Amino acid sequence: MGIQDIIEGKKQWRAHMARVKALPADYQIVYKEMQRYLFKVGPVDLPDGPLLPGIVDFFEEGAAAGKGVLELTGNDVAAFCDDLIKDSPTYADLYQDSKREGSGTVER
Repeated sequence: MGIQDIIEGKKQWRAHMARVKALPADYQIVYKEMQRYLFKVGPVDLPDGPLLPGIVDFFEEGAAAGKGVLELTGNDVAAFCDDLIKDSPTYADLYQDSKREGSGTVER
């Protein structure tokens, strides 16, 4: 990864966060909580993948339609996040796989 890639990545991230800041306040709060949750348990490709921009797209559409953020996500935002990443490999999955491979035990 060269310096140009780093600079371009920062530009993209700043543009992404500008979109988040343009959302209504309740959407921003839920987005930031989702982001925090996903960075803890989320998929391996989270920083470079389409998930976070997709959430912003979804929220922008909901806000434009006049819906409340919890109408979109439901009351259990963590469950909503889990559903978004259910088929994606996570760092926890990679860790568990490495422990299984390194343990020398036979799986049944």
